Amino acid sequence: MDEQWFFIGNKKQRHWLWYAFDTKRKQVIAHVFGPRTDATCRKLLNLLVPFNIRFITTDNGGSYAREVVPEKHLVGKIFTQCIERHNLNLRIHIKRLARRTICYSR
Repeated sequence: MDEQWFFIGNKKQRHWLWYAFDTKRKQVIAHVFGPRTDATCRKLLNLLVPFNIRFITTDNGGSYAREVVPEKHLVGKIFTQCIERHNLNLRIHIKRLARRTICYSR
């Protein structure tokens, strides 16, 4: 699981995309748009219940430590490199997600 921010209009209006990524299939399996709060993290975790996931890998973010069950929670950069690369690919291909660019989308 990971989150990334983007802005609409100006950088003061931050929006967050939270999503869960299946590293074996290289697919996003669930996503939520919302503020960077524990409630939004809970919404994403509730979307993952039908998938019967054995463990969840995250960076050491605050909401993850509070909301993910400790027995299922793995923390570390080695576990999140696939989803971080996916974040980069999204920023490259979807210009609305890019933070600093001369490109634009219509």
